[in-house]
Amino acid sequence: MLPEKMQSVKMLTDRLLEFPRVRMGHLPTPVEPLSRLSAATCCDIWVKRDDCTGIGFGGNKVRQLDFYLGQAVQQGATQVLITGAVQSNFVRVAAAMAARQGMGCHIQLEERVLDADDTYRQNGNVFLSRMLGATLYSYPEGEDEVGADARLFRLAQDLRSAGEVPFIVPLAPSSPPTGALGYVDAALELIQQNHFYDDIFVASGSSLTHSGLLFGLRALGNSTTVYGVCVRRDRVTQKERVRSRLRDLALLLDMPNNVLDADIRLDDCALAPGYGRMSTETEAAILKTARLEGMFLDPVYTGKVMAALMARTNKLRGRKILFWHTGGQPALFGYTNSFNDL
Repeated sequence: MLPEKMQSVKMLTDRLLEFPRVRMGHLPTPVEPLSRLSAATCCDIWVKRDDCTGIGFGGNKVRQLDFYLGQAVQQGATQVLITGAVQSNFVRVAAAMAARQGMGCHIQLEERVLDADDTYRQNGNVFLSRMLGATLYSYPEGEDEVGADARLFRLAQDLRSAGEVPFIVPLAPSSPPTGALGYVDAALELIQQNHFYDDIFVASGSSLTHSGLLFGLRALGNSTTVYGVCVRRDRVTQKERVRSRLRDLALLLDMPNNVLDADIRLDDCALAPGYGRMSTETEAAILKTARLEGMFLDPVYTGKVMAALMARTNKLRGRKILFWHTGGQPALFGYTNSFNDL
């Protein structure tokens, strides 16, 4: 590694060490070639296996919660409070990591998928969260992040009155992007694995994974194109969210933001028919990946990322592509009635 690169790695590593962290993830996660999928698409496709981060069936949220739970432990918390969609991977992993720390977990489930059936509401991540001992609440809105956080603060007050020490994992972008630190660290991990790519495809929802990865790569002088695949908002709306989170992350780390506006690439071709719902293209991408590579994707995040990648393969021929697998497989069991082509 060149001396200037080594200096960037050391600076970023030292900065991240200043934040409390529980380090529950099974890291580093492997990078593997997807040989059969590559042959079928005429692209050189690899996968970063963040579905293998371990605790609570793993996924990208483990990296984020390493830092949130680090704060919770530092503050002596006894209860963790978090909001997510009914089939949220975030809340399932939060419940698992809280259990490992001897903390209770209170999960507020938003109504983001309005036409969901009973399987969606009872199986998958909902079942696992209950198995982990979490207390579940319902929040009727699906696009009210500020209101959802306010409701958690009220629940936290009740817990505090009962003698507990609550810790809230916030949802709204007005809060510091603590979870993004996990993907600044993931950028370091990728560079240290000596794997280099022309393009990276990753889901962009809350944008903490996307913005953290992009911030980290540019801080290290890496210019790989990062495509954030929209899973909740259109590309125009999502780009402003990513911009905002990058600015917040620079403030949190007390570092310059080296991400140019042109670096923020958003693709919403797989977004329809909306959050947590599959198009025929997404369903086809999930089934093709399973049958060619024995690898499971989910309908909410990774299935849409693979669908967007496959839609671009004609333009990506001859390029080395990294598909960032953010996990989410337990959600599949909430969607068994949604697959038409099995």
